[in-house]
Amino acid sequence: MKVTGLSGKSGTGKSYVAAELSSKLGIDAIIDDGLLIAGRQIVAGESAKKQKTKIGAVKTAVFQNEKNAEEMRFALAKLSPEHILILGTSEDMVKLIAERLGLPEPEEIIHIEDVTSEKERAIARKSRSEAGMHTIPAPTFQVKKKFSGYLIDPKRAFSKKENKTKTVIRPTYSYLGAYEISDKIIVQIVEHVVSITPGCGQLLFATCINGNDGLYIRAIIMAEKGSDMMAAARTLQRRVARAVSHMTSFNILGVEVELRGYIRTAKKNII
Repeated sequence: MKVTGLSGKSGTGKSYVAAELSSKLGIDAIIDDGLLIAGRQIVAGESAKKQKTKIGAVKTAVFQNEKNAEEMRFALAKLSPEHILILGTSEDMVKLIAERLGLPEPEEIIHIEDVTSEKERAIARKSRSEAGMHTIPAPTFQVKKKFSGYLIDPKRAFSKKENKTKTVIRPTYSYLGAYEISDKIIVQIVEHVVSITPGCGQLLFATCINGNDGLYIRAIIMAEKGSDMMAAARTLQRRVARAVSHMTSFNILGVEVELRGYIRTAKKNII
């Protein structure tokens, strides 16, 4: 297995250019802040960007936790990439990650200054320091499963030829502070969607379960008298999933709608 490193100070855009660099160099997999990314998929790992403190983030990024390191070694053995790119804030960090994972010493360590301009690095530093924005070289769908509840935004790569997306997140130790949404807010969103969905008369009860991979929502409703109950329920499922995902950035695992009968009073039209 060939190992290449990409070194650069925090916030200089390493993750942003990693996918494009990998494509140019024929690299199969990327290790970035505790994650193993291959084939545009998050294969394994726990992201340092999810940690609540910078110290915790560094420990996760260098696989200081033996359990995390062992899980990553197993994933790498199973994947068996021919060429892997390790991202680090310094050459020593790149070498430490390789050592912790039992990988060969990097044959080459590329510095971020060699592959980006000063202007690009300045933009990256500004995004990190002022907006708390971090990039993961994986599609939004993959990132949402790992970062349910984080502010997520897909970004295009530098090169139009690559036509690949990278995903920006704001982690919990950013300037925003802890990003949490109470169950009450989710219920209020569901209640609003019920009120504007044809055929849905009244929300009786709503609850949600937030797991590591996303959010599961359950709603009990009364349908409008004379409406197609099943059609209304299916429409409500789609609308609730779309609304909660859009407003909160949670990955929606499922929406269950239980019908308890008809309500006689039809709702007013809402414009």
